[in-house]
Amino acid sequence: MAIQNWSEDILVVELADDPVFTDEIGTLMERMEDEPKDVVLNFAAVSFINSSNVAKLLRLRKDVLNQKRRLLLCDVNSQVWGVFLVTGLDKIFEFTNDVSTALATLQLADQAGERQS
Repeated sequence: MAIQNWSEDILVVELADDPVFTDEIGTLMERMEDEPKDVVLNFAAVSFINSSNVAKLLRLRKDVLNQKRRLLLCDVNSQVWGVFLVTGLDKIFEFTNDVSTALATLQLADQAGERQS
């Protein structure tokens, strides 16, 4: 799994399709218990998500928000994006086009002293 400490406050996670997807999110959630950080999930290698994946993402989102951190999803392909649209999850998750944009978004918010509440 590719969890990269991009900075002191930001983790970048390179996701893959199931069954690795579920394991990666689980490992990330365990890590977040000890080290609250903003998280960028890169979906570039994810070609589909199922209901179990969606449940894991919702749990991760809840955990991240409870820690007053941010979760950004990026590089989501059209098939996966369709699942987010149909389920209405496009309205509760924060999306960017790519990792660079996600990192810039987090850094700008940090400089402005903003935190998700």
